[in-house]
Amino acid sequence: MSELEIGRSKRARQTFSFDDIAIVPSRRTRDPEEVSINWQIDAYKCELPLLAAPMDSVMSIETAIEVGKLGGIGVLNLEGLWTRYENPMPLYEEIAKLEKEDATRRMQEIYQAPIKAELITERLKEIRSAGVTVAGALSPAHVDEFHKAVVAGNPDLFVIRGTTVSAEHVAKGGEALNLKEYIYQLEVPVVVGGVASYAGALHVMRSGAVGVLVGFGGGAAHTTRSVLGLAVPMASAVSDVAAARREYLDESGGRYVHVIADGSVGRSGDIAKAIACGADAVMMGSPLARAVNAPGAGWHWGSEAHHPELPRGERVYVGTVGTLQEILLGPSHTADGSMNLFGALRRAMATTGYSELKEFQRVEVVIQSR
Repeated sequence: MSELEIGRSKRARQTFSFDDIAIVPSRRTRDPEEVSINWQIDAYKCELPLLAAPMDSVMSIETAIEVGKLGGIGVLNLEGLWTRYENPMPLYEEIAKLEKEDATRRMQEIYQAPIKAELITERLKEIRSAGVTVAGALSPAHVDEFHKAVVAGNPDLFVIRGTTVSAEHVAKGGEALNLKEYIYQLEVPVVVGGVASYAGALHVMRSGAVGVLVGFGGGAAHTTRSVLGLAVPMASAVSDVAAARREYLDESGGRYVHVIADGSVGRSGDIAKAIACGADAVMMGSPLARAVNAPGAGWHWGSEAHHPELPRGERVYVGTVGTLQEILLGPSHTADGSMNLFGALRRAMATTGYSELKEFQRVEVVIQSR
């Protein structure tokens, strides 16, 4: 791959975001009703290729259940408000009313309350009682302490999600988090992320994960680029990780690891572009935070917004556009790609003549002039 010279001592390869590419229509079209966007990860079949992001502004017990009933998988944040407080709703109301200059400091105070292992187990069981696919997420820093409480809740999927996740995290003076060791002990299918490179993805796939999250997550509420200087041009990142999946498929003798785009998926067109670049599904946060029944009441934030030492996110107002069902399945009342997200994916596939998600990964894309 060609590289560009930044200066005499530094070269870099050119990468592309979803905004930099476009999908090319083919010679064939088909009726949208003939298109299937069904997705299966491990033993769990979904009508939508969607994981709802484990962010407190997006996922409550009720919205996780609703996403499941609508055909996706709602992932509950297992170190958020729902596992720190018996009744977090008054705190949601307070967060929504905070002045901008007070928001970060007050959220840091709210999230200082300890995570309760018994609440992790209880919340997962509450979702289980609704008969939908159950998923919860921890950051790598809390896996060792709380993985037993997660397993006791009997989830279908366990998500280990961080800004950057490696197969083995080395910490001075402490035990390293060895993902391979944990994944094989848990006996629960594990999705791991974020990763952004071919090599990083390959190492995580070798740990036994059933899915890999591509990107840093956080999306609209993320400030990692300005705070740490880290960023992921998602079209290139998804394509790189999809190449790692192909390499691992051959290496492992046929074990398929799902690639899930997690970041910069803000509109319906981004979903289609993510799959065109090789993703099997997407993880979405801010688009779902705009549901009238989202717990954030039009406000959106991730765990980075209340980090006790170095916040790398912020509480942002995204507003509301419709119900969760309207956002995912329509009907849409806007023309900006914020509603009927998966109806738009179905139509994009129909317009290019593809009837299955895996086929659509082969669609032609072009680089748009900047």
